[in-house]
Amino acid sequence: MKQSITKAVFPAAGFGTRFLPITKSQPKEMLPIVDKPVIQYLVEEAVASGIKDIIIVTGRGKRAIEDHFDYSPELENNLVEKGKHSLLKEVRQIPRLANFIYARQPYPLGDGHAVLCAEGSLNGEPFAIMFGDDIIDSDIPALKQLIQAYEKTKSPIIGLQRVPKSEVSSYGIIEPINSNGRLHQIKSLIEKPSPNKAPSNLGIIGKYIVTPDIIPALKKAKPSHGGEIRLIDGFRELIKTRPIYGYEIEGTRYDTGDKIGLLKATIDFALKRPDTGPEIRKHFAKMCKIKFK
Repeated sequence: MKQSITKAVFPAAGFGTRFLPITKSQPKEMLPIVDKPVIQYLVEEAVASGIKDIIIVTGRGKRAIEDHFDYSPELENNLVEKGKHSLLKEVRQIPRLANFIYARQPYPLGDGHAVLCAEGSLNGEPFAIMFGDDIIDSDIPALKQLIQAYEKTKSPIIGLQRVPKSEVSSYGIIEPINSNGRLHQIKSLIEKPSPNKAPSNLGIIGKYIVTPDIIPALKKAKPSHGGEIRLIDGFRELIKTRPIYGYEIEGTRYDTGDKIGLLKATIDFALKRPDTGPEIRKHFAKMCKIKFK
């Protein structure tokens, strides 16, 4: 089995209901953090982690994702004519980030089903899974941290973050068997437990390294209500036959699938940039003189 991780699956077929009404016409993955869509930040994280092939699983109304990562001669010609060379360079770089492959999820049958839709492009290799709701600002790319953990264990790795006890009911939570620093061998996975029943406060976030046997595990997993095949159910099958680990990712996490999380990410990333940071600081200084109601 090939051990290096060069492929990443991006499930991106969801409706984005938490951002309605904008997601009626705009994929949530294309919502901007300053001037780049969320999914581009994730693609850049993957590429910085050594990923070569980006497999995006889309659905109805997601054509904007494909267009964004495609070559646009009309736009490039316009930028050339206007002498906007720095923007031209930036735009030209987008389709060159990786080899982009698209698969279609025709029915909303769960995140595990979305992964199965990408099976034809995986060639029996271990691969990464990245969901569009988790941006992590870190010195070492978050996915690279998981790949480094995978290289030590040669086992599936689930991205983790410690969450407040009051919030465990919003996450999948792991029960660890043993721990070594940030690395935890997993005994079981519980979907959104009540705080008094949660075995830990180690919450699952949307980044994974998986081995090829996740595919038969997902096919074997019993569908939940509505016929959905959930990725967590695939892991529950897989853990019966092999060890699975979780790794606490270092860095600041933004849940960009939530309105407040996206706003926080936009503010923090804007503050870091030399072209936007100074004016944003001035604006905040002005706002701090105002008494909020």
